[in-house]
Parts: sequence; C-alpha cells; structure tokens
Amino acid sequence: MNITKILIRNFLLLLVFWILLFDVQRLLFSIIHYDVFEKASFSFPLIFIYSLRLDLATAGFLSVIPLFVVFLLKFNNHKGLRILFYVVFGIEILAVSIIHSAEVNAYFEWNHKLTSRVFMHLSNPDEVFRTADYSMTIYFTLFLLFEGIVAYFIIKKLLPARRFEVVAANWKDRSFLLLAFPLLIGFCFLFARGGWQQIPINIDSACFSKEHKINDVSINSTYFFGNSYFLYMKTDFSDILPKIEERKSEKIVQPLFDFDRNHENYILTDSKPNLVFVILESWTANAIGCLSNTKGATPNFDKLAKEGVLFSNIYATNTTSEIGNTSILAGYPGIPEVAISLYPEKHRKIKSINQLLKPYGYFSSYTFAGDLKYGNIESFIVEHQFDKVLDEDDFPAGLEHGKLTYHDKDLFKFFLQEINSSKPPFMQCAFTGSTHAPFDYPKTGKEKWKGAESDFMNSIQYSDKCIGEFIKKAKKQKWYKNTVFVFVADHSHGSPEFPEPYSTKFFRIPILIYGEPVQKSKRGSVYKNIGSQADLAATLLHQLRIKSDAFKFSKDLLSPNVKQFAFHATIRGYGFINPKGSLLYNFDSKSYTENTFTKTKFQKSKSHSEALFLEYFKNFDGLDKK
Repeated sequence: MNITKILIRNFLLLLVFWILLFDVQRLLFSIIHYDVFEKASFSFPLIFIYSLRLDLATAGFLSVIPLFVVFLLKFNNHKGLRILFYVVFGIEILAVSIIHSAEVNAYFEWNHKLTSRVFMHLSNPDEVFRTADYSMTIYFTLFLLFEGIVAYFIIKKLLPARRFEVVAANWKDRSFLLLAFPLLIGFCFLFARGGWQQIPINIDSACFSKEHKINDVSINSTYFFGNSYFLYMKTDFSDILPKIEERKSEKIVQPLFDFDRNHENYILTDSKPNLVFVILESWTANAIGCLSNTKGATPNFDKLAKEGVLFSNIYATNTTSEIGNTSILAGYPGIPEVAISLYPEKHRKIKSINQLLKPYGYFSSYTFAGDLKYGNIESFIVEHQFDKVLDEDDFPAGLEHGKLTYHDKDLFKFFLQEINSSKPPFMQCAFTGSTHAPFDYPKTGKEKWKGAESDFMNSIQYSDKCIGEFIKKAKKQKWYKNTVFVFVADHSHGSPEFPEPYSTKFFRIPILIYGEPVQKSKRGSVYKNIGSQADLAATLLHQLRIKSDAFKFSKDLLSPNVKQFAFHATIRGYGFINPKGSLLYNFDSKSYTENTFTKTKFQKSKSHSEALFLEYFKNFDGLDKK
C-alpha cells in the first residue's frame, strides 16, 4: 500500500478511536445514571448522532500530537518513537478518562458536568478528602480502570504496533509524506473548529433535548471541561473585583431592588394578552429617529413609538447577543468577562419569562434565521423550556441566505406563519439578523447613508422596513387585537453619533411596548426612567399581574418607586448610569475613562457601581453551588 495512504489511514483510525471511546463513556455514564434511559426514552440513539460533531472536534484536538509522532515513524520506525507514540497517546487517554470518571462521580452531587469548579476544590485538598467518602474513591478508580481497559482493547484492534512498521523507502514516498502531513494537520484543526462555517463549533452543537441530563450525556466531557478550563483561566477575578466588604456591598445593593413593587400604573387593558417579542440585532438607540439626532433610518419604528409605550433611557447589559438574550428573557444582569449562557450548570438555576408564563397556559416559541449555537443561545433557550425552537434549518428551501442568517424579510414572513399556527395565549420570540455585520441584506442600489457606519445604518433602514411590513400583515390576523408586541435590542452598535463603545451613551438601546392591549391613554407615552434590558422581565410581569420574585436583579420600570440606574459590562470594564451622571471603569488602566458626576456625587456612584458588580458576580459564582 502507498505510504501516504497508510498515513491517512492511521489518521482516520485515530479519529475513530476517540469517537469509539467517547461513546463507551456515554454508555458507562448512562448505566451508572440509569435514569438517562427513562428521560431519553426512544430518543436515546439520537445522543450518538448529535454528539458526533463535538466528538470529532475533540478528536481533532487530541490527534494532532499523536499524528505528528506517526508521521515521524513513517521516516524511521525506531523503537523509541513507537514508545513515544504510546506514551503520548496514553497520557491523553488517561486525561480523558480521569475527566469522565470524575464527572460520573461528581454528577451525583453537582447534577451537571465537570467544570473548572473542580479547581476551587482542589485548591483545598484537605476539603476534598474530608468530603469524599471511600465509595466515591473506589468508584472513581473502577471507572478509570474500566475506561483504560476499553481503550487498550480498541488500540490493540485499531492501532497495533504493526501499523507503524512500513516506512518511506525512497525520496518519492518521503516527498508525498511531506505534502500530506500539513494537509492532515489542517484537517485536525478544521475538525476542531467544527468546519468552515462562520461561527466555530461549541457545546451547543450537541444539545437537542429539553432534558438537561440528556444534553449533558451528549456533550463531549473532555471538550466541555476544556472549554470550562479555558474560561476559568481567562480571567483572574481577584484582580478585577472591587475591593469592597461583602456586607457593605449587600447593604448598598439591597435598597436598589428591594422597594415596594405594588402599584396601579398599568399600561395594558388585558392581563393575559399574547406576547410577541422582536429582539432587534444591534439596534442602538443612537440610530433611531425618535430616540436620537439621527433621523430618517427608522420611520416605521418611530411611527409605532407614537402609538405605543417607549422607554427612552434603557442601556444594554453588555456587547454580545448571548448576554443580551439572557438579560431580556431571564432578567439577568451583564457581568464583566463572563456570559452565563456559556455555563449550563449556572444558567439552569435561573428562570426565564416563558417559564413563569407556562402555568398560565402560555405556549412559547423562539425563531432565529441563523445558527443559534453562537454563545450557547440555543441550549439556554431549549433548557429554559421554550416549547418550540426554530432556526435556519427549519426555513423553507430556496430562500437567499446571507453569511450569517436569512434576511429579515424572510424571517418575518416565516415568523408570521409560526404565530398563525400557535394557539393563544402565546409568547412568540423572533431574533433579527440583517443588522449584524457584514450587513448583507438585499441591496437595492438606493442606499441612503454614506460615511461613518453607513453599512450598518443602511441595514437598519432595511430592517425597519421589514418591521413595518410585518406589523401591517399582523394587523390582518385574528390574534392581533389581543397581542402585545415588545421590541428590544440585544445590544448596541456604533452609529454616526457614537461610533465606538467608549462612552455610556453608546450602550443606549430601545424598549417599545406596542399593540391593541395598550391603553389608549398611555399610547405615545415616553418613560425616561433609567434601566436596562434586565428590567424588562419585572416590568412586563407586573403588567400581567404575575409576581416577578424569580428575577432578583430585575426592577419594574413603571413603578413610581423604582430606583433609576443601569449597570453594564463593557470591553474589559463596566459602566454605571443614574440621573446624576455616568461613569466607565477600565480594568487594564485601573481608572475611570468616563466620569460625568460632580465631585460630591462621584463617591456615592462609585460605591454603587462597585457594589453592584460584586453582588452580581457573587450571585453568578454561587449559582452552581446552590
């Protein structure tokens, strides 16, 4: 057989080895945690299908070094190189088996996959030995031994020593090897990335069930732990957390959220309307005519604002979509340097709006015209019990697809059909995409905007037109009269006024509540209370006469007693705004890059921002420990 074909075959056998081992680990986990079979039922085989892409990505990572040694063996079948191959391979197998064996054990206590939390415990080994009983140690050893034995037999079958006996005998064979090896390494990294698509693969690709335990079995344990470790190592929170006593921070923060929430300021005539959320990709308030000095891009939104209830002082909690979605849907704040959607073991402990509506008979659905796996948005939505989740794979064939999503016009057409097929009451959500870079909406050649941020401004003009057409068609539907529309941006974006995210004004976004159930006397109202997306949950639930206690950090913006402020994370820092001014703090320079407070007001506002950051982080850090 050609020497190059042998190298390629060895490469493929390496990938097959890892995938087989990962599947054996899944079976072991499912047997030990046997309720997996009950929860999965007939969908159990799907675990091995949905897990394949992430398994292949992990196999790509793990195959790089062994493949390099195999490549060397094709030039010289030295005994030392053969030993090196099995040593490297053995170390990787040991690491993978330790991670999984520990996970099988820890799952009984933690009820989630093994994460970087383990390092918190290992930093106090005495605690580990005192809290772990003998049976856990015995089981861990048995699991590790079992996986090692399985790996040994798979190696013996797929990669015995005789596979490495054939070497390149002449310059022609060696030349082909030198050409083939870089290509194979390239394939390793391509598999590790998950393919050519715009967004690299992440743990979301293996999630398909509403049962988090099924998703945990499907998600590759080694990949999940490696991802968690990377996030763990990325930031040293001891360096960026404010130096403020916990009791003091609690005392400062409690009054900001703990106020009398009972009030009669209702803007809706119906306490059980249908809800249609339109989450607007990158819609900054600084590009909207009724909210800024930039006129002409959003005539349809401006018209809706005159007929609805507009909140004009709302700030995005962060700069990315996954954080914006969790803030909107779960009333959770933005925290510097972390995104809760990337931590399933944490986000499972918080509630979302649709979960609180479910006991009242609400059907919930979420529609996106692109790939929802970015930032683990899909797993967050699925595991928070949305009844239906639709993405680009569910759209009809033949539509023009941009680089990231189908265009907004097709999204709204598809979304309208989805709403029409729903039984009231419902909570329908759509997440737009045409205003996301590279702004590849259908061009007409009559784009209005030139100069700074012209591509974005022209895309928002297109998206605004699509919204106008959507509302025009919605008005003809039976469900329209009893439906409240909520328009809210996921985060902000550069505009002609504020092109860069270095001021608090950059982060301002819209919230608009519109529809027939809005009281006629309230239509056209503009509320100037300062808040964030995270405040939408409590605000809306009070209008529905539903308690919002589950949203600890969400405040009712329509309450006459509400405390006006917003906290948001930035790139390597955070910001704080209240009626007296605003500030931005940068972790790297350890200084305030913006401060509009007077000297007398600054110290109090500084304390408020630091206390909020600390309390938010404490809550986030403790979610998986509850």
